[in-house]
Amino acid sequence: MALRVTQGMMHSQLMSNLNTNLNRMSGYSEQISTGRKINKASDDPVGITYGLRYRSDLAANEQYQDNVSSALSWLEFNDSQLNQATAVMQRLTELTTQGSTGTNTTSSLDAINKEIAELKNQMLDIANSSFNGKYVFAGQRFDQKPYDTGAAGFDARAVTADNGQVTYAIGESITINVNLQAADVFGEADAGGTSDNIFSIFDRLSASLSSTNYLAIGAELDNIKSRMNKMMSARAEVGARTNRTELMENRLKDLDVSLSALQGKTEGADVEKLYLESSVSENIYQASLSVGAKIIMPSLVNFLN
Repeated sequence: MALRVTQGMMHSQLMSNLNTNLNRMSGYSEQISTGRKINKASDDPVGITYGLRYRSDLAANEQYQDNVSSALSWLEFNDSQLNQATAVMQRLTELTTQGSTGTNTTSSLDAINKEIAELKNQMLDIANSSFNGKYVFAGQRFDQKPYDTGAAGFDARAVTADNGQVTYAIGESITINVNLQAADVFGEADAGGTSDNIFSIFDRLSASLSSTNYLAIGAELDNIKSRMNKMMSARAEVGARTNRTELMENRLKDLDVSLSALQGKTEGADVEKLYLESSVSENIYQASLSVGAKIIMPSLVNFLN
């Protein structure tokens, strides 16, 4: 039995085809204007899941890169402070060597003692150094000055600074410790003043210079050397952490490039191909309109004529 095709059926099919072609043109136009082939979940349900995952990974990677930058800044600041502390220790060695010579006059020893007092103040300034408002040798209590010279009964030798670690997340399940313990740099708390705590050394030297005790002055050279070696070890540790952080920085940059490329392949549109397909789609649409005009043109008046 032959199927009877009515004018209404022809019109309905024509409108359906025109809408299909128009929607295809609209889709191409949207992809060209946004530069993405996935603009909504229905465009590619599987692709959108990968795209969202890449976006999440890129956002996390960007935060890790910010953390790496902050960690490097902190480590570089620590290195500069240790460099200054080492310079103080070198000058202290020179003055101690000079002061241990028995030919010094009382006035010469007084001059040396005054400079050593200034070196002690300089070392206290280094111990209280801050970076971005945070005291770098105060552990996790970085909002509190570790060597509060204004506190009642302050004794630098007896200070016990917080030994908490300040860490940054520089990768997935990867953290880096950026601070140094005050005890590792300046020495353990030493209320008795007998260890290689740098402030104990300063105080003993001052007392020995005041009493013209040449042997006691010379005896401090070994303590100074011991403390300087520990400072140099701390600086080497900072250097090792800096190297590792810089390696992570390069790794994160490479990962960023890889993730961006994968996201581009998943979401990015091939503009040249889209222009070609859009042109073809537009020609098809125009042809559909031309054919449709011929189909819809006949009317009841035409048949009566």
